[in-house]
Amino acid sequence: MTISATTLDDANIMITGGTGSFGRKFAQIVLKTFQPRRIIIFSRDEVKQQEMRAVLPDTPGGPIRYFIGDVRDRERLYRAFRGVDIVIHAAALKQVPTAEYNPLEVIKTNILGASNIIDAAIDCGVKKVIGLSSDKAVSPANLYGATKLCADKLFVSAGVYTGPGDTRFSVVRYGNVIGSRGSIVPLLLGERYNGKVPITDVRMTRFWISVAQAVEFVLMCINQMQGGEIFVPKIPSMRVVDLVKAIAPNCEHDIVGIRPGEKLHEVLLTEEDARQAIEFENYFVIKPPPFSSRWISDRLKNGKLVDDGFRYSSNKNTHWLSEQELMATIAEEKAFP
Repeated sequence: MTISATTLDDANIMITGGTGSFGRKFAQIVLKTFQPRRIIIFSRDEVKQQEMRAVLPDTPGGPIRYFIGDVRDRERLYRAFRGVDIVIHAAALKQVPTAEYNPLEVIKTNILGASNIIDAAIDCGVKKVIGLSSDKAVSPANLYGATKLCADKLFVSAGVYTGPGDTRFSVVRYGNVIGSRGSIVPLLLGERYNGKVPITDVRMTRFWISVAQAVEFVLMCINQMQGGEIFVPKIPSMRVVDLVKAIAPNCEHDIVGIRPGEKLHEVLLTEEDARQAIEFENYFVIKPPPFSSRWISDRLKNGKLVDDGFRYSSNKNTHWLSEQELMATIAEEKAFP
């Protein structure tokens, strides 16, 4: 995926959950490509910040800053957002089993945390805020997906609350990230040495995107966003069994069955979404509801309406990831130990 990006030169940028896979890659790419005034890594784990600091040090006079904080803490967000131009909201509790066992904790972070982000951004004069979402938010089958759906709704509607300010909120929704912490790829890379790897269902399919591709797409969305949209990239699908064969070709398969809260196939656009969706060469845009955005852009006129009843699902995709492409992406992401 090659998508042109906006310039972030001289911008003050904050990434919540910035020590995660996306935040680390985002900081690396932005520092390599642009000359931002500041990149603020906002997260609650000082150990992960120290590990990231070893790769991206916060040297005196340099652009990197590390800020301990939690999106649940409104006062800390208000302090952190002072002077910030752009916020990428990547902080979330996203492990499905953890969410099922600790529902209130996940609600506090994923939903109430998103609400705190909105309030702090508006009151502190942040210009643009992008929330990172997930295919799990589409017709959610588990609590994690339900909390991300709520967060998406909050961001899409946030333009109602900006008052005289011009803070803009948008959402980026994509699928499974190759090589991210907690995903199936690092799990299989470790399990393959045992001679047996777990597979839920041989029919299961998923959308896949690399961390670098996710960053490139978000950079494009920063440039394109008007407020209230949901951006959906066109990304390839792959059967999970084919992914396992590529990563662990000599291993026996242990069919464990679909776990509670899992889907056989994932969806990035439903038929209901399609009624408001505009298609471009490399992505879709779900238009905001009329009440949620005060900005009208001619950009959407360059796209085309999707067909009535269109559904963008991982099993009906026209683009499939080959084993060679998968392994090349894993190598590029340096996922191998």
